[in-house]
Amino acid sequence: MSKPNHLSREKSIRRTKTLFEIFLTISIIGASGYIIKGIAERSHTVGESQYYAIPEPVEEEPELPDPDKVIYETHSVQTKDKFHGDLILVNEHYRYYSGDEKLVSINERNAEEERTLFRAVDPSDTDKMMIVDKVYEPMASMIFDFYDATEISNILIYGAYRSTEFQQSLYDADLLETGAEESTRVAKAGHSEHESGLAFDLTTFPDYDYQGQGEYAWFTENCYKYGLIVRYPKDKEQITKIQYEPWHFRYVGFPHAYYMTKNDLCLEEYINMVITQYHYQADQHLEFTDDNGNEYEVYFVLSDDSSDMTTIPVPTGKKFEVSGTNVNGFIVTVYKNEEITTPAVTTVSGTETTTETTTETTTE
Repeated sequence: MSKPNHLSREKSIRRTKTLFEIFLTISIIGASGYIIKGIAERSHTVGESQYYAIPEPVEEEPELPDPDKVIYETHSVQTKDKFHGDLILVNEHYRYYSGDEKLVSINERNAEEERTLFRAVDPSDTDKMMIVDKVYEPMASMIFDFYDATEISNILIYGAYRSTEFQQSLYDADLLETGAEESTRVAKAGHSEHESGLAFDLTTFPDYDYQGQGEYAWFTENCYKYGLIVRYPKDKEQITKIQYEPWHFRYVGFPHAYYMTKNDLCLEEYINMVITQYHYQADQHLEFTDDNGNEYEVYFVLSDDSSDMTTIPVPTGKKFEVSGTNVNGFIVTVYKNEEITTPAVTTVSGTETTTETTTETTTE
């Protein structure tokens, strides 16, 4: 009889346990439903904030080249060429270092060109009247245009290239004549522009007394059109240290002659201005336009005296020229209206140099 009671008790315990588990499960499900219902009742849709909006995706435009940026290439020249070129300054402070002038005889070139309007008069028996090759044509063109304007045909070339020895003899003769310790009429040997072959003197025959007055003032007023300047102007004697010489003309190239004439600058003033105010790395370069609308850019580059070569930045695709200053570097002249499609080639004292690869960009 005891065994059935034991089984009945076990069945009662299992039934109670099962009922408890069912009740617990129902309670958990009910509680979960209540929680979910509460969350649902408390939740609501959030509107778009007035302070922030997600931007719509924008497709980026490709970056276009800046038309105001100028690409510069490197251009290498021999550092020693700072002593040569159209713009070298030769005066009492800066000696001319001669030796590689490309000279031609004025009278021989006249004969070749069959020109008889003017001739050169040799001032000595030892020196031929010679001049740097590139100066001959501007000089001759100026004289022919003077004749067309005035019908005067008595012009002579009375001074051009001189050797250092001949310059010394002229200086000594002037001191003997004046009794002075120093000359203001003749440059010291080694410091005369005539030794460069870039300068020449005009005179007239039969009197040999050119003063640049009357109809001859045409030369003073128009020489810049041929790349020439009156080297020793009347009102610049304190700067040049040479008395007024209306007969002494110096080749510097058209854009520089134009700017100097229009702004009443002698060569010393012009070179100093470019060196001190228009360095390549300065905020601006010297830019000007001539009477025909041609645009020019001029700037200075310091020579690298620690190296045999100096690297000069030049604008890509533009004609340019490089000249030494005979002081401390180079002056670059850019012809902004003249495009080139091949690597630029220029000469400094007859030495050919070419542009290399692009190295930097700057904005003007």
